[in-house]
Amino acid sequence: MKIKAILEKVCPSFSFEFFPPKDDEGFDKLFTTITQLKPCQPTYVSVTFGAGGSTRTKTIDLVGRIKSEIGLESMAHLTCVGSDREYIAAILDTLQAQGIQNILALRGDPPQGQEEFEKPENGFAYANELVAFIRANYDFCIGVAGHPEGHMECPDKKADLDHLKRKVDAGADFIVTQLFFDNRFYFDFIGRAQNLGIQVPIIPGIMPILNVKQIQRFTKMCGSTIPASLMERLEAVQDDPETVRQLGIDHATEQCEDLLQEGAPGIHFYTLNRSNATLKILESLKKLTDQTGD
Repeated sequence: MKIKAILEKVCPSFSFEFFPPKDDEGFDKLFTTITQLKPCQPTYVSVTFGAGGSTRTKTIDLVGRIKSEIGLESMAHLTCVGSDREYIAAILDTLQAQGIQNILALRGDPPQGQEEFEKPENGFAYANELVAFIRANYDFCIGVAGHPEGHMECPDKKADLDHLKRKVDAGADFIVTQLFFDNRFYFDFIGRAQNLGIQVPIIPGIMPILNVKQIQRFTKMCGSTIPASLMERLEAVQDDPETVRQLGIDHATEQCEDLLQEGAPGIHFYTLNRSNATLKILESLKKLTDQTGD
């Protein structure tokens, strides 16, 4: 089923993002993890494409198995990196043949060792071009990425939002945001997007903090920031993994509760292939939504 149609019926939605492991053992372990999530009835599960498109085959295999064997709706990430139009069309043909109906269309990060993105010959330079290609040739539901704090490569938030508008105008059905840790960025982003005429659902992306050094590395890579007060609390206990983990879960839970109470259409969890923290958060949110639904 197309995510666009699901979002029109399910509110709030809860979705999970995973990345394909590098080896078969990790692949089987992840498949088991996703299977265990089925009782939570996630709206959909997405699988990343890997830096530079390095895991594209595993992405295709995994989304196909998630849908056919587990019975969960799945979404494949697809990037412009290192692929010409013919190769991208071949990937889309394969996904379509597997019954996949949902694509997250991204420009993608440069391959490892390459500092700047380079347009492939006969390929696409921007995500809006990929969106337009998919929309013109296929019947997929298309999601795109949004950046509440602005894309790292963009000179300012206005220019970044203009890029997002082009993706929506090209045919995007919904937006999933980059991770953030201060909800004010999301609410400001929503207001600016609506003022620009962007009307598709914008789903906030949340990542529970489980390790201080790891989250510092991630935020440096994606341009997200951690509130100073939260960072101070994390650094004070960074040698106590369980306390860090609990702080991260508590903060993410508070974020999600606030987002949902203020009208966010759902939550997209960046799981880092670990389900326990996300399941704890989801359990709290289910209680909240059950109470508000009474």
